Amino acid sequence: MEFLVNIEIEWPADGDPEQRDRIFEAELTRGRELAEAGIMRRLWRVPGRWANWGIWEAEDATEVHRAISSLPLWPWMSVTVHPLAVHPNDPRDMELPAPA
Repeated sequence: MEFLVNIEIEWPADGDPEQRDRIFEAELTRGRELAEAGIMRRLWRVPGRWANWGIWEAEDATEVHRAISSLPLWPWMSVTVHPLAVHPNDPRDMELPAPA
């Protein structure tokens, strides 16, 4: 099952910069593990903010929650998860000519 996930990082302005650097390094490692496992499928940055949108894939909402909450930045995240369903007019499933 696919999920559209929005993550906003809410790091405190007075947060310890050394702690932030350690956590961000751990975040990169854990993100790579989730990508290699096929759970985090795509990720886009929101320019000008500590935020992203991504396509995550998991068996169910409980599994995607476990994956997101395993991220080291989890305590500083605001997360919105939208489960996705197949749409009959999805252009990927239509036999459309390639764009010019």
